[in-house]
Amino acid sequence: MKRLISLMAVMVLSTTAAYAQQETESTQETANPQVTIHTNRGDIRLELYPDDAPVSVANFLQYANDGFYDGTIFHRIISHFMIQGGGMTPDMERKPTREPIKNEADNGLKNVRGTVAMARTNDVNSATSQFYINVELNGALDHVSTQNDREWGYAVFGRVVEGMDVVDDIRFVQTDARDVPLEVILIESVEVH
Repeated sequence: MKRLISLMAVMVLSTTAAYAQQETESTQETANPQVTIHTNRGDIRLELYPDDAPVSVANFLQYANDGFYDGTIFHRIISHFMIQGGGMTPDMERKPTREPIKNEADNGLKNVRGTVAMARTNDVNSATSQFYINVELNGALDHVSTQNDREWGYAVFGRVVEGMDVVDDIRFVQTDARDVPLEVILIESVEVH
């Protein structure tokens, strides 16, 4: 029993250390691309990680450069989980997208607070334009294995570097039973720097 408890303690410490290392690496100066999501609640600036998630970053930047995100909304908000947007209009119509991309969740990045990742359906390689920002530590979304769809995870491709206060403001708006905000949380535009 003592050995099991010791093993569990080592696993918890290892996981915590991995998250801390990602946070430390994330705060270092880089030449990674940055974008600003201009919303009707304020600006959210993201740093993207093309070395870790080249397909996801290129996909996101293409949608941003095409103006696809202009006038979309954060349409799914769960206050102790994440805020999701990038594919629905204010009247909850789904915008037509390009073909889905490859899931890059096996890149070593974790779904920690402030990271941005690709939203998808139960199909592992179904991500298109929608993304979410983690507002809590969401380890259940991390890549575990390629053995089955449940363990594949969700691809982190960047993080919030400014405007987490705006994300926190958005996360606590009132929602309906389907997690749809009762007020429009508009993505006015996404500016690539």
